[in-house]
Amino acid sequence: MKINGNAVRPGNIIEHQGRLWRATKIQHTQPGKGGAYLQVELKDIRDGTKLNERFRSSETIERVRLDQKQFQFLFTDGDDYTFMDNETYDQVTVHLDFIGEDAVRFLQEGMNVEMEFYEESPIGVTLPEKVTLEITEADAVVKGQTASSSYKPAMLENGVKTLVPPHIEAGTRVVVNTADASYVERAKS
Repeated sequence: MKINGNAVRPGNIIEHQGRLWRATKIQHTQPGKGGAYLQVELKDIRDGTKLNERFRSSETIERVRLDQKQFQFLFTDGDDYTFMDNETYDQVTVHLDFIGEDAVRFLQEGMNVEMEFYEESPIGVTLPEKVTLEITEADAVVKGQTASSSYKPAMLENGVKTLVPPHIEAGTRVVVNTADASYVERAKS
């Protein structure tokens, strides 16, 4: 689908220089001399390289639509991760680099994820926004700390460190944000 150069938005996938790019940051610039343009930071979908590009409103850019499907995480074999299509039961195996080391830490067997495809080839995996994990270690509460916004370090069952409120103890199940490993709330049984 063709769009004007000034219609690119963060998150859009575009085809540029024969490759697929995700727009990560945009900035409208209107210099004193010459026409206005859109400064766009692009990230290559396949290898993660970055590119800064200027697009004028007179240019046309090919915006790519991706197919999104629900998959279930099955198992890991070394650095390969296997997912199953929830509708056709077909299995897709992708490498650790494809998912990202930060995201992989939150993968749990049976977890549903969204996988993006371009021309039948997987190009991205999106985890749920929040996951429920158990606290394996939590520091003791220091007497005299104020109750407002005092957090203590804790270790989750997947080995990720996070900050939790003082009343959270080891063995407690908590909801954590997968984007930054931040504490959201205590899990409801």
